Amino acid sequence: MAHSDNAGDIGADATQSVTERISIGDLIRQAPGQALEIARAVLAGNDERALAQRNAVAAFLVRVISAALLYLTQVVLARWMGSFEYGIYVFVWTWVLVLGGLSPIGLNMAVIRLVPEYRERDQLDRVRGLKFGSNLTAFAIGSGLAALGGAGLWLFEPYVANYYILPLYLALICVPIYALGDMQDGLGRGQAWMGIALVPPYILRPLIVLGAMAAAFWAGLPMTATTAAGAAILATWLAALVQFLLIETRMAKNVPAGPRTYDWRLWIATSLPLFIICACELALQNADVLVVSTFLTPKDVAIYFAAAKTMSLIMFVHYAVGSAVANRFSALNARGDKEGLRAFVKDAVNWTFWPSLAAAGVILLLGRPLLWLFGPEFISGFPVMMILVVGFLFRSAMGPSEFLLNMLGEQKACAAVLVATAVLNIVLNLIMVPWLGLIGAAMATSASLIVTALLQYMVALRRLGLDVAIWSTWRRG
Repeated sequence: MAHSDNAGDIGADATQSVTERISIGDLIRQAPGQALEIARAVLAGNDERALAQRNAVAAFLVRVISAALLYLTQVVLARWMGSFEYGIYVFVWTWVLVLGGLSPIGLNMAVIRLVPEYRERDQLDRVRGLKFGSNLTAFAIGSGLAALGGAGLWLFEPYVANYYILPLYLALICVPIYALGDMQDGLGRGQAWMGIALVPPYILRPLIVLGAMAAAFWAGLPMTATTAAGAAILATWLAALVQFLLIETRMAKNVPAGPRTYDWRLWIATSLPLFIICACELALQNADVLVVSTFLTPKDVAIYFAAAKTMSLIMFVHYAVGSAVANRFSALNARGDKEGLRAFVKDAVNWTFWPSLAAAGVILLLGRPLLWLFGPEFISGFPVMMILVVGFLFRSAMGPSEFLLNMLGEQKACAAVLVATAVLNIVLNLIMVPWLGLIGAAMATSASLIVTALLQYMVALRRLGLDVAIWSTWRRG
């Protein structure tokens, strides 16, 4: 029935376009004025949709600046350290991302859903309890994982290449505070405080790394992975502590002091599927680098990482939009506004795909010069970019579907999807990297991203009745 209604709309639109004779030139001339009107409405509007759009723009701008800053940092590190030492640093920092990302056990995502619900119901005692309990949990588990990692590294040290040992020990110091920073990110996004949520980890931290490495370079210290790990310790701890203090100050003004209520059963039930999702996301994002580091040299790791991260710049759109709209998905669902949710999902899909497509075209056009910035040998990674862009764009075509599923109570189904595709990604990488090298890693990762997007699309359509694909926004209904 929906399809026949859409067909009627399309037919009416076609008739109208014939009678009005709107030319392409007319559309082009009208576009700047329409864009200005839209921008003015977004900036001046006081309704929730305008607020969400402003948050999306703010998150997008932070991610743009962050992407440029992170890219600059990686280029400088690669130039100063050389491909071999840079590859070592990439490997050890990947372990920080994995262990630090696992430490909050999904609470960093659960608070994005739970805090808006508690605020809507004026349950401030639960907000206070959730904030305190989740922060303590993340830091404690991060400390435990760092200790276990250190013990495991000591135990298996004879089996680990010597050049990895000291940088790995140093990197483990970052894990507890990285986990606490992830919790602040979630607490900020759950209350639409995009600046506090995103600026410290995505702008302040890389700035400190870059500054610390510049100081070390000018001081004549060796430009090695060990020096870079030391800079990462300083940056991670300082940025996370600043963010923690900002969140505490802001929440003290919005959530007055009072008793705390703890609902661990609900929190754990909500967070565990999200933890599985997080673990699988980390596998999708990092398994290729870890498998490449197992079978190939640090130089190969460096080349693959540079190419993959260059192409993955388009994904900052995906995560920026998701960060901005996740709490609104939850709020609309909590108040039962189905039509508002359906319209907002279409907005989110459009905000995700079209900027991603434009960014992909620009990045591919400049691909070889961008890789050359890392060093002449990095240009050989351009075919990796050509393969990965297919998976990234396919995922963007489904909008921030994982955020939608998580916020609307379908985290178990989302977790099942990601478990399957994470296993697929690891297996494909283990098969294809020894066979095809860096090309095999790119093919495995791209294929896994496509499968992930398709399965999430099916879950959203069948379980929620929401069509999250970009082509659904082309139909009027």
